[in-house]
Amino acid sequence: MTISQGDTLPDATLMQMGADGPAPVQMADKVKGRKVVVFAVPGAFTPTCHSAHVPSFIRTKDQFDAKGVDEIICISVNDPFVMQAWGDATGASAAGITMLADGNSAFTKAIGMDFTAEPVGLMARSKRYAMLVEDGKVTLFQAEESPGVCETSGGEALLDNM
Repeated sequence: MTISQGDTLPDATLMQMGADGPAPVQMADKVKGRKVVVFAVPGAFTPTCHSAHVPSFIRTKDQFDAKGVDEIICISVNDPFVMQAWGDATGASAAGITMLADGNSAFTKAIGMDFTAEPVGLMARSKRYAMLVEDGKVTLFQAEESPGVCETSGGEALLDNM
């Protein structure tokens, strides 16, 4: 079942690069008592993700801050090393966006947003979406119909509906 507005976000262990290497991050800890934007992409360094989706949240970071958002989290079914390199390459990490790896796609599957596109080598990846989560509850959810576009799930589109 795909997660939707009004649902409670399931807990999952994601990974983030820390000072001593990969470190586990509990999603429940990230969202408890906080206002958080979570957006996901099919893959780090892939065309739409790299040139449109992540930049849309870098551009709008200050506007989300002004609306009381505590953190913006980018999730991809990649390893934490790739997510760190991608955050550095795009400027997302410098902008204050948290880059989390869902290496085994456990979180992605738990919210029903997984897909596979064998012809292009994307296995068990995340569909493209963005959501606003307040104290663990999804208050706004915007998913794309196609993984190759970033229209309803971009930073500006999410802001327009907040």
